[in-house]
Amino acid sequence: MSHPEQENVVAGVCSAGTDIGFASLDYVQVAILGVIQGISELLPISSTAHMRIVPAILGWHDPGSAFSAAMQLAALAAVVSYFWRDVREVTVGSINAVRERNFSSPSFRLGMAIILATIPIGIAGLALAPVLNACGSPLRSLSVIGYACIAMGVLLAIAELSCRHRRTVGEMRLRDALIVGLAQVGALIPGVSRSGSTLTAALFLNFKREEAARFSFLLGLPAIALAGLKELLVLFHLHMPLETWMLLIFGLVVASVSAFGAIWGLMKFLEKFSTWPFIVYRIALGIFLLVAVHNGFLS
Repeated sequence: MSHPEQENVVAGVCSAGTDIGFASLDYVQVAILGVIQGISELLPISSTAHMRIVPAILGWHDPGSAFSAAMQLAALAAVVSYFWRDVREVTVGSINAVRERNFSSPSFRLGMAIILATIPIGIAGLALAPVLNACGSPLRSLSVIGYACIAMGVLLAIAELSCRHRRTVGEMRLRDALIVGLAQVGALIPGVSRSGSTLTAALFLNFKREEAARFSFLLGLPAIALAGLKELLVLFHLHMPLETWMLLIFGLVVASVSAFGAIWGLMKFLEKFSTWPFIVYRIALGIFLLVAVHNGFLS
């Protein structure tokens, strides 16, 4: 016997109030979105924005925020793979520090900083979930994304111009972690970018560019894992057909490969260059969206 929710999945792009537009896409479309998700999730340009913009330009269904959140698990795999030494050191070092009651251990302090910085987005994410995942959510409008792209581009530019890039992750205090964690909450708005908001906050705290990116990625692990697993649970309760699950898994595999390439490229880039190319891109993209919406080219 089929479930009512499953019939809704097949018939449309909304089930039990959750936007699942990706169910109407094919494998080629999901592959393209997987590449875009993998690259844009780890660059400071907002993956959610690009997952909304590209389908709008190509005339596809909006894949939905649940799809975008679940696809973040691809970034999780890439970050853990790339920063495996850091992840292992923080995890094992924190456990040993607790056993030995050595709470001044650098690994323990970094682990506590990551946990503290994750609390704000955890609370905000649960509070805003009904709005973020709703079909036709106003937060996913192209105008909101356009303004968010420009605002974050301007903030990142100010950070580049006014701050000294001298500090390392080893110098991070709990107060710094909380500030970066609060900045991460802004990433719930499409167009802001999780990596962009945390990277910008860390730059304002005078961290080196590559060190700011490193903390941004490590900080993102709990948030990405929690958001992705939560959305997988939501999708599971919708009783989606096997074909829809296969689409999602295929997208995750594609996104994982592209995400690893993105993180490798960004870390190499920030060792030698500034974030100005991303600043210019964000502001240009935001202006394009606002002009396109105003003139009726996109809706």
